[in-house]
Amino acid sequence: MLENLWHWLSGTLAGLLDWVESFAGSPGGAWALFGIAFAESSFFPIPPDVLLIALCLVRPSAALWFAAIASVASVLGGMLGYGIGYAGGRPVLHRLFAERKIAAVKKLYDRYNAWATGIAGLTPIPYKIFTIAGGTFEVNFKIFVLASILSRSARFFAVAGLIWWIGEPAKLFIEKYLNVLTIAFVVLLVGSFWLVNRFLHRTGDHQPPPPTPAGDV
Repeated sequence: MLENLWHWLSGTLAGLLDWVESFAGSPGGAWALFGIAFAESSFFPIPPDVLLIALCLVRPSAALWFAAIASVASVLGGMLGYGIGYAGGRPVLHRLFAERKIAAVKKLYDRYNAWATGIAGLTPIPYKIFTIAGGTFEVNFKIFVLASILSRSARFFAVAGLIWWIGEPAKLFIEKYLNVLTIAFVVLLVGSFWLVNRFLHRTGDHQPPPPTPAGDV
C-alpha cells in the first residue's frame, strides 16, 4: 500500500513539475505567477512557492522581481478572500474548511486579532483559511492587510533571495530531492496545524476562570 502511495505521489509530483516548468520557460511565466499567487489566497489549492522557485531557477537575475510579483498578487488575493468571507459569512467558511481548522483560526484571531494573519503568511498553513476567516470574523482590515504584506513578502523574498544567493547548486538540489521536499512540505503543513491546536489548547487550559458575580457568592 505504501509503495502504491509513493508511486502515486511520484507521478503526481512529476506532472506538477512539468506543468510548472511549462510556465517557467514561457514569456507569460510572471503573469502565471501573479495569477496563481492571487488565486491561492482565496481558493486555489497549489501554493505559488512552486512556480516562484521554478521561475527563480530559470532566471536567477530576476528572482527578487518574481518575489515582488508573488507578494503583491498574494496580498491582493488575500483582500479578495477577506471580501468573500465578509460577504458570505460562516456558511461559506464552513463549506470550504473543516470545523477543527475554523475553530483553530477563530481562537488565533480572538487572541491576536488580525495579526494572526501573519502566522499563515509565514507557515505552510494555507493562507486562504485566514483570509476568508478574517472577513467572516470581521477582524481589523488595515491590520489584516499590513500583516499580510509583512508576512507574505518575508516568505517570498526569503525563498527568492536564497535561490539568487546560492545559484546553480540550489537548482541541482531541488531537482534531485523534489519528491522528498514536497512530502516534507505536506508533513510541515499537518504539523503546523497540530502545533497550533496544541498551543491553543494549552493556553486555553491556563485561562483564569471568569469572575463569580457578587450575587452568587
